[in-house]
Amino acid sequence: MRAVTWHGRADVRVDTVPDPTIQEPTDVIVEITSSGICGSDLHLIEVMAPFMSVGDVMGHEPMGIVREVGSDVTAVKAGDRVVIPFNISCNTCWMCAQGLQSQCETTQNREQGMGASLFGYTKLYGQVPGGQAEYLRVPFGNTLPIKVPDAPLDDRYVYLSDVLPTAWQAVQYAGIPQGGSVLVLGLGPIGDMATRIAKHLGAGQVIASDVVPERLARARRNGIEVIDTTTQADVVARVRDLTDGRGPDAVIDAVGMEAHGSPLASMAQKATAVVPDAIMEKVMQVVGVDRLAALNTAIEAVRRGGTISLSGVYGGATDPLPLMRMFDKQIQLRMGQANVWRWVPDILPLLLEGDPLGVDDFATHRVPLEEAPQAYMNFREKKDGTVKVLLQP
Repeated sequence: MRAVTWHGRADVRVDTVPDPTIQEPTDVIVEITSSGICGSDLHLIEVMAPFMSVGDVMGHEPMGIVREVGSDVTAVKAGDRVVIPFNISCNTCWMCAQGLQSQCETTQNREQGMGASLFGYTKLYGQVPGGQAEYLRVPFGNTLPIKVPDAPLDDRYVYLSDVLPTAWQAVQYAGIPQGGSVLVLGLGPIGDMATRIAKHLGAGQVIASDVVPERLARARRNGIEVIDTTTQADVVARVRDLTDGRGPDAVIDAVGMEAHGSPLASMAQKATAVVPDAIMEKVMQVVGVDRLAALNTAIEAVRRGGTISLSGVYGGATDPLPLMRMFDKQIQLRMGQANVWRWVPDILPLLLEGDPLGVDDFATHRVPLEEAPQAYMNFREKKDGTVKVLLQP
């Protein structure tokens, strides 16, 4: 089959790799019909590169048609249309029962000290082949796939794999009071969707910060108040002007380690390109290499007694936090990989009833799998108005 594979920093290719096969009685094989490129996929060709291996199949936002099932699978059958969550969870262990599928005890990567395995995402998370491919082996066929109707088009459901539950969790963790205010930092796919969900769930004032003109225009069209800068002092000043001088009730950091503004962290991230991977793996596990500009902006912008919700991915192990400032402001901080199945019962009915979150036209680009390398570069460089790309084998 054809698949998007990792070959190094800023180097993804479409290669022919072996077809997946049934390995366990509860496995299913899914023919992929759509698979998104995620912002965190860009981390794999940048700062997280030391944890990748040449030939790793990428991608964790797939959906498709079940083509083969293991002998113990009864919940789905060949021909069923399914979305595959990005975190690989059994949905039967104690953690899954708490709604913490990202900490699934069956697939936890204990030898790495990390949580549940993820499709297509580094040796830290199991090095499981991903879904930017023609076919995907999916374990836990009775409990992991999300069965969806045969219509309408993939765009209606594919974001259940990651974008929707990640943005939904970000809003839930933000704890926005009914009619309250929220600032979203970053208008990539997660930030954009978080603004839509916050409005849908009753936030009275949704503000967003970014500098990419197309992303700002897209948010404006959805009725979001936008701040066209990411400079901390300017963002803080403008958001306070919009919130009676106090700051918003909540801030959602949808940027994470991509944020610009920290020269030392930027140098550390660039070092991953020249320091041997075996050394850099150890460095990243004990040293802070993140750009904390977005998080520091969130800390300064949020009102006293407010909440910060982190959905942007951070990768440094000892990044410094201004704990005195956070303590003084009485800030609540929530974060973590999205627990996909925790939120599916809340989100799926919205997709079945209509399109209140605008998922049908959420993708800016739909391209053949073979064009993945160029799509990655356009997304990385924010070219051609790229916000969300769907690969379609």
